Amino acid sequence: MIKKIKFSFIGLCLIPLLYANASVAEPGTALKNDSLRTEPYADAKITGKFNRGDNLDILQKKGAWLQIKLNKNTGWVRALSVKRGTASSKSSSGGLQTLASGRAGTGQVVSTTGVRGLSEQELKAAKFNESEVKLLESYTLTPEQGQAFAVAGHLKTVKFSNLKAGKGDTK
Repeated sequence: MIKKIKFSFIGLCLIPLLYANASVAEPGTALKNDSLRTEPYADAKITGKFNRGDNLDILQKKGAWLQIKLNKNTGWVRALSVKRGTASSKSSSGGLQTLASGRAGTGQVVSTTGVRGLSEQELKAAKFNESEVKLLESYTLTPEQGQAFAVAGHLKTVKFSNLKAGKGDTK
């Protein structure tokens, strides 16, 4: 009997550990109408849509994309379409957070994505592609072609007295 109680107690103590590895969804709010996609790419298939103000759960982040769950639909959306946290009219931290942001009294909202570039796996999987490098180099222009483009677009030279001439500048 005591052995049974010990095993039951140990089993009950281990149950929370089973849920510790489960990913916890972070709440979020849609900032604008947008589409859910099957993968974190702009050209991925659209699987659904959501509207501004919809409450959703953020499952994971990959670059500039967030995987979200909205009702029973799961998909990827650009990070700039979602505000982390729940929708509220006022922040509970009040003026200190406003002062720390450097935006006190400006009424301006700043949005950033925080994309840092390629992931470690993408860098390791990268392969040299000579044809793509040549294609990229084919887009370069001679100074004469650049000047002709500027003239055709009615662009004018503007001199800035507080800037020093760079290397290779003739004027």
